[in-house]
Amino acid sequence: MTNTTKIATLTSDGEFTAYRATPAGTPKAAIVVIQEIFGVNAGIRRKCDTLAEAGYLAIAPDLFWRLEPSIELDPDIKPEFDRALELMGQFDQDKGIADIEASIRAVRSELGDGAKVGVVGYCLGGRLAFMTAARTDVDASVGYYGVGIDGLLGEKHAIAHPVLLHVPEEDHFVDKAAQAAMHAGLDDHPKVTIYDYAGEDHGFATEFGERRSDASAKLADERTAKFFAENLG
Repeated sequence: MTNTTKIATLTSDGEFTAYRATPAGTPKAAIVVIQEIFGVNAGIRRKCDTLAEAGYLAIAPDLFWRLEPSIELDPDIKPEFDRALELMGQFDQDKGIADIEASIRAVRSELGDGAKVGVVGYCLGGRLAFMTAARTDVDASVGYYGVGIDGLLGEKHAIAHPVLLHVPEEDHFVDKAAQAAMHAGLDDHPKVTIYDYAGEDHGFATEFGERRSDASAKLADERTAKFFAENLG
């Protein structure tokens, strides 16, 4: 990766890199972009660049740094997709949340008193965004695809700041029962909003590759932009 910054862990067990995209002027807030299982690849970096163009300081921490630092994988190449699944199985999600929290603290400290910080995550990152909302003081959280969130509903009581979830109805990683459980558990939550996307599968909002669905990706990203403008402005 280029244009990186280093972040110290909260437990002093090392430091990790994060891709950094900086706006032209003074940042209006910061957003931590949480990777898919494919590492901080070109698509995640492009997400950061787009947020910087909108006026945010955006960073994407390398959450796989304990396993294989700086790895970048392409989901359209089967051996790389298979490697990503292996890394997901080895990944310690609690340590990942700690690294996200360290990233939040780092950018909040950089921007100064009163600065707001959001997170946005995709795939595994969408699950981690929900966990971040429940376990940290992040100001706003967005999760794409809803992987495993039905198993995290016991943490919903801890969510104190706004959460936005984008859920494709034909996600082959999140079946109909899981989607129904998410709605049953979260539709009445005052801080959570869920948007469903009919006919869409997992990864529809990726920046590049075969999974992308342009119309739905644009709609979801517009909703995300409005959500951040309202909650981080």
